[in-house]
Amino acid sequence: MIYAEVIGDPIAQSKSPAIHQFWLSKLGIKAEYRACHVKAAGLAYYFAARRTDPDWRGCNITMPHKQAAMALVDQLDPLAGRIGAINTVVRGEDGHLTGFNTDAAGFLEPLQPQLSDTHLWRMARIIGAGGAARAIVAALAGAGFTLILAARDPAKARALLDELAPGGEHHTPPLEHFASVTDFAFDDRSQLLDLVVNASPLGMAGQPALAFDLSHIPPGCTVYDIVTNPLETPLLAAARSAGFATIDGLAMLIGQAAAAFEMFFGATAPREFDAELRELLTA
Repeated sequence: MIYAEVIGDPIAQSKSPAIHQFWLSKLGIKAEYRACHVKAAGLAYYFAARRTDPDWRGCNITMPHKQAAMALVDQLDPLAGRIGAINTVVRGEDGHLTGFNTDAAGFLEPLQPQLSDTHLWRMARIIGAGGAARAIVAALAGAGFTLILAARDPAKARALLDELAPGGEHHTPPLEHFASVTDFAFDDRSQLLDLVVNASPLGMAGQPALAFDLSHIPPGCTVYDIVTNPLETPLLAAARSAGFATIDGLAMLIGQAAAAFEMFFGATAPREFDAELRELLTA
């Protein structure tokens, strides 16, 4: 039977098998989607073995292998090469492996209704400068956003912006900038598009909380947290209580999975069942 899988270390927490198996079942496709625990020392062996398996359609890649796996494929999709990380590998009929990054498209998917409008100004305040932030910075820079990227190491944030969003009037304040109250006078015109994005593990179960004062959220802003455990992060709960629109981490997770699903199985993910899928994933 044909199959695809997700690899990472650890891997037990991954929701990808549940997502892909749900879609396979809805479409009646005879295939499997598995989880495979792969440590860094076994990554090269994993790809060497899988490229000779004609039933293996490819894999999704989660932490901590998104950058290391780039050296183990035969070809990189241009966007993945620019982002500097892959989260999807697809096997061709001859065992040729191509690396893709569907995180950028998955992140932008729930924002498409807003992005289809014309704006006087687009600005995103992003927390984090790790692997997920790379895809998000590339996606938002391509969508015309001015970026404020805050991380524990501002030099790392600046290097990331210089690499992925050169030439823009972007800024890299220290992470603690957003922890204290501000009296900044935000532009409140309706033709603006503002985002606050948590692209870091802060607020995730087992991680420190994200210190972010709501006074840094402009009027009409959308608050987007890519953390999926818990799905209702303290940031999202506080923002929603204050009347801001919010997007949770399942939106990006399902969006990036849909792009990979089509690559693996040659069928469009049945997104009309998204509400049912969310119920399954949050049960």
